[in-house]
Formats: sequence, C-alpha cells, structure tokens
Amino acid sequence: MQHKPSAILLSISGFIALAVAMGIGRFAFTPLLPMMQSDAGLDLAQGGWLASANYLGYLAGALTAAIVPGSPAALLRLGLALVVATTALMGITDGWAAWLAWRFIAGLASAWVLISTATLCLARLAALGQSRRAGLVFAGVGTGIAMAGLLCLGLDLSGASSAQAWLVLGSVALAGTVAARPLWAVPFSVPASHESPQENQGLGRHWRLIACYGLFGFGYILPATFLPAQARLLVQDPAVFGLAWPLFGLAAAVSTLLASRLAARYGRRKVWAAAQLAMAAGVLLPVLASSVTAIVLAAIFVGGTFMIVTMLGMQEGQAAGGRHARKLIAALTASFAAGQLAGPIFFSMTHVWFDAGLDFALILAAVGLLLGTALLRTPAPAASASKDPAAPPC
Repeated sequence: MQHKPSAILLSISGFIALAVAMGIGRFAFTPLLPMMQSDAGLDLAQGGWLASANYLGYLAGALTAAIVPGSPAALLRLGLALVVATTALMGITDGWAAWLAWRFIAGLASAWVLISTATLCLARLAALGQSRRAGLVFAGVGTGIAMAGLLCLGLDLSGASSAQAWLVLGSVALAGTVAARPLWAVPFSVPASHESPQENQGLGRHWRLIACYGLFGFGYILPATFLPAQARLLVQDPAVFGLAWPLFGLAAAVSTLLASRLAARYGRRKVWAAAQLAMAAGVLLPVLASSVTAIVLAAIFVGGTFMIVTMLGMQEGQAAGGRHARKLIAALTASFAAGQLAGPIFFSMTHVWFDAGLDFALILAAVGLLLGTALLRTPAPAASASKDPAAPPC
C-alpha cells in the first residue's frame, strides 16, 4: 500500500522537473523568437545560431552527464538551478555574446535534468510495477512547452517586452524547482538491478537505437524551432500565430499519456516507428501548403509525436542498459543532441550562403525521419534479440 503513493509522488515530481528543464530551459526560446525579432532585431539566421548554442550545450550536457561526479539527484539539483539562473539572465543582460553563453548553459543543464530525471524515475517506477506512469512524467515536457507558449502569448498581447517575458519565465522556473524537490528529497527504494550478458557488451550493440534517436533529433528540431516564425509570416495577428507553440506542447503532453498504453499493447518500437511516420508528415505539411491550417496541423503532428519518441527512447535505454542505463540514456541523448544541433546550423548556413529557404531544410528533415524509421524497423541480429516484445534491441 505504500508503493502507490510513492509512485504518484515520484511521477508528479518528475513531471514538474521536466516541465521546467525542457519546457523553459530548452524550448522557451521558440515562442520568444517572434518577440525578440520585434524588439531585439533578431532575424531567422541569428535565431538559428542562438538555438544552435542551446543545442550545443545540450550535446555537451549529454556527453558529460555520465561522468560528472555525484549522484543523479545532485546533478538534477544543479541542472534545475542553472535553468532558473540562465532564463532570468536572458532578460537581465543585453548582448549577443551573453545570450549565446546563457543559451549554451541552459542547454547543458536541460540535458542533465532530463537524464537524471529519467534515471531516477524510470527504474523506480518499473520496480514499483508502475511503468505506465512514465507517460505522466514525460507529459511534463509538453505541459511546460504549452505553459511557456501561453505565457509568452499573453505577455506579447499585453505589450510586454521579450526581456520581461524571460524574467517571468525565470520566476516560474524557480517555483517549479521548489515544487520538484521531492524527486531528490524523498527516498524511493529500488531493488538492485542485475547485469545480463548482453548488457556487458557495451554501447556498440545498441548502435541502431542510438542512430535512430539521432535522426529523430535532426528531423524534428527545425519545425520545433521555427514553427511560430512560420506562422507569423502567414498571419500578423499574434493571437493567432502565438497559438502554434501552445498547441505543439498540448499535443505533446496528451500524446505521452496515450502512448504508454499503446506501447504496452503493441510494443515500444512499433509505436515509435508509427510516431516518426506521423512526424514526417507534419514536417512536410507547411512545405506542401502555405496556410495557417497547415501550420496548426504541423504543430499537432510534430508536437503529438516528438515526446512519444523521447519517452520510448528513454524507456528503451533504461530497459536495455541495466546497471549501465545512465550511460546508455546519456548516449541516446548525445545522439539526439548532435542531430538537433545539425538542423539549425544546416538551415542557417544554407540560408546565408545559398539563400535556401526553410522548405528545403524541412524536406531533408522529413527524409531523415523516414530513414530513421526504416532503420528502426530493421530486424536486429538474432544473437542479441530480446525476449521482451516491448523492448527489442535496436
């Protein structure tokens, strides 16, 4: 009888931590980009470089998460504190170099929080027989995105500046960090895990899983970064284009709750592949039809699938990694970060050097998602096949 309250507390605390780290630390820049274009003079190429600084930090965080001294709980606390500080500093400082630095540190901290939260939550929920509650934990990302988007929309409509919006989001991040304290303050006992012979073969046997996750990062990041800016090109009313990002987040939050049940029935990799196909369709929609309807549908398709893939990838990493789950989750996150880092850099370079439009980059992103789906569905070698239909090796 004591396990269920612990699982609920663990899930809600993880939900809040991811809402702060990902919804604000990682993605608050997206709804703020149109505001910064208006009052700070940013263009799309500059926005791409600021986004890339965050993604480079995310990559650095993924590469260092497994080797930073201390427990996952200590890394989680540090990561959340850095998210709060750098979000507020975006509103306090006024300079290109400073903004690049804060976005880099925010990305690094967000990766630490994601990996630490996944490490702390997933194994504990599995040990408590509550694995389906992972959907609630990862719904925090979409909820944080929707909340940040709605806050930015409201602030924009009220005439607030982008600097003021950053400060408001910093205050929200601080409140969320305090609310997430039970994640590291309340002990949750977990039975010791046992390493299987397959787990002792290192990360190399998981190359398909890691490659799939990297292609996913490249495929989703362009619409995730530039969707509000695309909407603003089509309609000048901020009450309309400002809804694109909250819709993205709302779809993400609902999707993880549904995906947990679908994965339990059909298997994680099948649901993952279906989600990537739907995402590819969403990425291509603004290319095929330049309309507000296409933007809204793209927000739903991409927002409704990217957290499904994120959640299932983390669960696969936890299940396949065993005692080394933190290392495999970090490797997956690093691959994802490398893919998403390449996206905005690719757009910025082709936009400046060759005057290529966003459509070209979106088409390439969709191709990457399709390649990742094909790789995901490629049968693994028989020698490393898993007995768990929900978690076959990739």
